[in-house]
Amino acid sequence: MTPVARFLALVAGYALLLLTLTITAEVLLRRFANVSLQGGDELGGYTLAITGAFGFSLAAIERAHTRVEILTERVNPGVGSVLNLLATLGTMLMALFMAWRGWAALMESIEFKSLSGTPLMTPLWMPQSLWVFGLAVFAVVSTALFLHAAILFLCDRDRLNRFYGPKSLDDLIHEEQAGVTARGAQ
Repeated sequence: MTPVARFLALVAGYALLLLTLTITAEVLLRRFANVSLQGGDELGGYTLAITGAFGFSLAAIERAHTRVEILTERVNPGVGSVLNLLATLGTMLMALFMAWRGWAALMESIEFKSLSGTPLMTPLWMPQSLWVFGLAVFAVVSTALFLHAAILFLCDRDRLNRFYGPKSLDDLIHEEQAGVTARGAQ
């Protein structure tokens, strides 16, 4: 994981930890003091949307998106390279669609000066800006990955399958062992 990706993953992790603590406090306060923090669920929704949008990029880079491997492990490498190229194309098209529709939602919120329908009355452009930025990053990353996969499809299909195919069991075991070693060294 690159230093930037690691930093963003840590920020997202701490944001989700803070969300967890907020939800816990909300539940305990409602149960024992009949008091609500007001807005915890709203902030939680924003947190999940924003961290998810940025997380899509990291998952694409790390090949962590769910892949159905029933076909790819049963076909020859040539057909597998076509399937892997189509998978990167599908990811790119979905990312571009999400960024496009997210941008439209943001522009509508700005145009109509939309506020959340909660006691916080959050101007929706604020969380939506971060969300759309995360979707835009995902669109850029997935486009770069598709272009790289397309070049490899033309030049070196074996590398395409290694870089963009589903992770093998050996890859997953190696990653886990590396993670255990890294955690043990800290």
